[in-house]
Amino acid sequence: IFTLLRTLSNRDRCSEGIFPLIFFHSPFFQIEQRIEPAKRAAHNVQKRLLACLQGQYGADIDKRVKKLPLMALSMTMAESFKELDTDSSLGKALEMSCFIQTMLARILAEFEMALERDVLQPLNKLSEEELPTILKHKKNLQKHISDWNAIKSRLNQAAKNSSNNTSGAAGPGPSSAAIKLENLKEEEEEMKRRVEQSKDEYMADLYHFSTKEDSYAKYFIKLMEIQAEYHRKSLESLDATLAEVKETQNQPDSPFPRDAAVVGVYGMPLETHLKASGREIAVPIEACVMMLLASGMKEEGLFRLAAGASVLKKLKYSLACGSGALGEFYADPHAVAGALKCYLRELPQPLMTFELYDDWLKTASIKEPENRLEHLRDTCSRLPKDNYNNMRYLIRFLAKLAEQQEVNKMTPSNIAIVLGPNLLWPQQTEGCQVQLDMASVSSIQVVGVVEPLIQNADILFPGDIDFDVSGLFTAPSDIKDRDVSAAEEPASSLLSVEPASPQPGERQVV
Repeated sequence: IFTLLRTLSNRDRCSEGIFPLIFFHSPFFQIEQRIEPAKRAAHNVQKRLLACLQGQYGADIDKRVKKLPLMALSMTMAESFKELDTDSSLGKALEMSCFIQTMLARILAEFEMALERDVLQPLNKLSEEELPTILKHKKNLQKHISDWNAIKSRLNQAAKNSSNNTSGAAGPGPSSAAIKLENLKEEEEEMKRRVEQSKDEYMADLYHFSTKEDSYAKYFIKLMEIQAEYHRKSLESLDATLAEVKETQNQPDSPFPRDAAVVGVYGMPLETHLKASGREIAVPIEACVMMLLASGMKEEGLFRLAAGASVLKKLKYSLACGSGALGEFYADPHAVAGALKCYLRELPQPLMTFELYDDWLKTASIKEPENRLEHLRDTCSRLPKDNYNNMRYLIRFLAKLAEQQEVNKMTPSNIAIVLGPNLLWPQQTEGCQVQLDMASVSSIQVVGVVEPLIQNADILFPGDIDFDVSGLFTAPSDIKDRDVSAAEEPASSLLSVEPASPQPGERQVV
């Protein structure tokens, strides 16, 4: 570069065409080639960034916040939660959402103002002022070089004419050609000076651009830094508010504390539900057992007869949402039994677990009672703690139900037929017909497992048991065990034959 400048500063070398030839084969040509693309990049990016702004460009923060869509959302939420009860969990969540939307709107406004100040304005200045100035100086230099070349051509022609006139002239005074030649020389010298001046200005611009190109690149780095800070602040605000909302929603305004992030109970893994609710026995299991102990132990065909779909759905949702208003369901033990079966059936993994499936089925093939009992005891001991506790609770209740078999007609075998497929089923791969056929056959073996569990409940699950674990499910004072006589409804209609196994691929129980 310095060699080039020294060459260009030598006026004796600045003959016609020498400057463009040297310049456009120099490193400066590479710098010059980046000027126009840099101008376009700055202009186009600045234009697109402006389109990304949600607030009013150039406005102060308060005016900008008011125009943001997030603020409009916050105001709508504010109007909405005012209409809700102050104790409503929906109202509380809506109020907190209103608060966080306002906060996010302000963070967004601050982000956009920083974006304007540190990125948009510098890019606009670069594309509209700094780079156009360089291009203007380049244009001036090109014009001066062109003018200089034209004067030099005229000077050369005038020199030839003057030489011819001098050889043929008769007087001592200077000819008009000689005078014209002298004038052209002065004009050429002036234009050469202008070329040098324009060249110096343009070279200085290129030097300046070369030294500041890293600074220009930092505008885009600054964009990412501002974006990162915006997202970081937004995330921190959301996390803090979300934690507060969850903590508020966890307040036990119902008998069943629950995680605000957990929707419902049915279909949820047992471990997740117990951990979220801080319980040992699942809500549907304890609630249904307590209701059946109060009003369903002598109900003929319990667990075999289907309940009304609307009543069953209402009870399931009542249990899932933690409602303590269960008094109306004591009078419909078949709905209660159906809700319990649904909970067991909808568990992602059976209460008796997939892992122990083969071990449970081995029991069905053991003929010796003592060996079978020992095998059952060993398998029960290998159940996960949560599964064991709920299994013990349920089997001890079913054994108590079987004690009333003379009245309710639910022997251990009948109970195993209707509940067994809801306690244990094989893990299936979708679309595998062989597994579906095996599931149909194995459900018969499951009955041979569940029946001895009920028959030997005290041995397999020893110790006293208090079914009222949480003390939340006390029967209304007007609820008593109902005695249903056989004359009111023939036993044959109640104990209709039910398939011992569900349809392949389903765990459906009537």
